[in-house]
Amino acid sequence: QGSELAGWAMGRWTYEGIDLNHNFADLNTALWDAEDNDLVPHEFPNHYIPIPEYYTFANATVAPETRAVIAWMQRYPFVLSANLHGGELVVTYPFDMSRTYWKAQELTPTPDDGVFRWLATVYATANLAMASGERRPCHYDDFTRFGNIINGANWHTVAGSMNDFSYLHTNCFEITVELSCDKFPHASELPDEWENNRESLLLFMEQVAHGVAPGGRVVLDGDNTEAQGSPNAIISVDGINHDVRT
Repeated sequence: QGSELAGWAMGRWTYEGIDLNHNFADLNTALWDAEDNDLVPHEFPNHYIPIPEYYTFANATVAPETRAVIAWMQRYPFVLSANLHGGELVVTYPFDMSRTYWKAQELTPTPDDGVFRWLATVYATANLAMASGERRPCHYDDFTRFGNIINGANWHTVAGSMNDFSYLHTNCFEITVELSCDKFPHASELPDEWENNRESLLLFMEQVAHGVAPGGRVVLDGDNTEAQGSPNAIISVDGINHDVRT
């Protein structure tokens, strides 16, 4: 139908009527409740948070697409990801859900806020449309004031997002990229959209080499004499209340 005839909700829900953008398990609430009761991390983990039992029931409102993506994430140790949306020009980063449950907008940073802001900035500054001197707001929000990045919950709260789930259930750091003001660009416009995003995508993927990954570093235990890595070793960084695992 093209952008002129398609509303913002077109294609948002599956045939079963499920919004995939809100369909992952809400692990945020469990973590924050545990934090409020001083249970983290000695009684409740600050990473690799298990999926709630209710979410695994056969009658749970979980799309087969969502279950498939979760199984994929559990099978492969992804550490960097982006999901691509349309209808705005901005890069958002977790948390996507506001900590105060009744607030529609609230700055809710993760313990790794600096890393997430860096990842979002890398994408936004290399995106030709976002970085253009002629950049204009798509709708009502002027994201240029923030460098075309924003904390997801500070834009609009989303419970059960893939970004938050990736961060809390796996080692994966994930952001959301709103690719274009036009949610449904015409086929003739796709080459321009590709050029706008090509360098951003490449630079974003290159960020996987930052952190503890370069050089193929290996975690060993005290009894290991053959320099073989120790799987599932928990790595804690001082001052960051979110661990990762080998």
